[in-house]
Amino acid sequence: MNRYIAGAFLMALATQGAVAQSGTNSPYSQFGLGVLSEQSSGFNRGMNGLGLGFHEGNQVNYLNPASYSNIDSLSFIFDAGISGQISNFKEGNKKLNANNSSFEYVVAGFRAFKHFGVSFGLIPYTNIGYSYSVTEKVNDANNTLSTSTYDGNGGLHQVYLGMGWEPFDGFAIGVNGSYLYGNYTKTLLNSYSDAFANTLTKRYSADVRNYKVDFGLQYTARLSAKNQITLGLTYGMGHKIGGSPKMELVSTNVQTQVADTTTYESADGNKLQLEIPNTFGAGLMFNHNNSLKIGIDYNLQKWASVASPTYGTSANDKPTYMMQKGAYKDRHKITIGTEICPKRNSRNFAKRVHYRAGISYATPYYYINKQDGPKEISASIGFGIPIINGYNNRSILNISAQWVQQSTKNFITDNTFRINIGLTFNERWFAKWKVE
Repeated sequence: MNRYIAGAFLMALATQGAVAQSGTNSPYSQFGLGVLSEQSSGFNRGMNGLGLGFHEGNQVNYLNPASYSNIDSLSFIFDAGISGQISNFKEGNKKLNANNSSFEYVVAGFRAFKHFGVSFGLIPYTNIGYSYSVTEKVNDANNTLSTSTYDGNGGLHQVYLGMGWEPFDGFAIGVNGSYLYGNYTKTLLNSYSDAFANTLTKRYSADVRNYKVDFGLQYTARLSAKNQITLGLTYGMGHKIGGSPKMELVSTNVQTQVADTTTYESADGNKLQLEIPNTFGAGLMFNHNNSLKIGIDYNLQKWASVASPTYGTSANDKPTYMMQKGAYKDRHKITIGTEICPKRNSRNFAKRVHYRAGISYATPYYYINKQDGPKEISASIGFGIPIINGYNNRSILNISAQWVQQSTKNFITDNTFRINIGLTFNERWFAKWKVE
């Protein structure tokens, strides 16, 4: 057991360094808090993130903490995942490809006592990573060119501890308590071909250290000896998360390299604070004899009520940087997915494999120049491959392929093809050996 604990600790350290790197190249990550993470593990991703009604004991399903109550009493489950992606950006007749990879998550779970499970881990919340430039002519006699260069990196992550309890048969409740942390830097540099024109830099930054709390509920109704259906409900508490967002306005004389910096970081003497929204989720999962599962999830994030730090001018044309509403809109997402495992205990390997598929549609949570941001459609297929050896026959290698498209009128179309790999170690740590 000590070897596994040491391995889990080292894996967590490795993941900590890896998730510090951005997991996206999308220019859309410059808006809001960045690209929202799926927050799903390897088996969920094969079903395109489905999981609110998943109530089984062989995987860590942190999408709904009520599911921890069903973790097998003899198991310690450890799950870690990585992803690699190829993105294609298209605007008019212009195309650009970009590659990226990241260590996605590391989670673990075990049964603490009867009908009570515990889980902990490290998962992403948002990602920011982009770099591009736009050059255009300035209407003057010298045909001056103006170049705007956009750069950004960072994101937010969660270290969580969760508990799930089943107080009576078929009904379970749970909670995830998270430490939410991370930072970002977004830079816009305006420069000119005129050697005597100053450059102007706007640098936006924030550093978050706060908490996040999510609640879950599941109710399983048995329809017959082989059929059951599970209702899953979740709620995530929205609140201010601090971060002290600020904007630095830097004017640099290109001849002398002397810079004049003005910093905006408070309104009426009070530090600005970032916010996260209230979130609601509901899902249904139909289970036929543990060989066929079909489910649907719906998620609502109430971003419209969240304020964002905004640079502008006051009534007397004085520059301001303050929290304002109107930059965000409520985000809706619906996911449909399925998993088929013909016969878990069959001697036929193909019948023991978990076959998965899913599709999703999501609306944007922000506006771009008063227009809706990109809608998102996605689809995935995946496999859960059982690992059989002399020591263990319950671990699973989860592999999935996912296609995601973000698009909106008059802006870039982002097509991403992603490969997700997750390895679930399911060890019988708590079995009592009997000596005869």
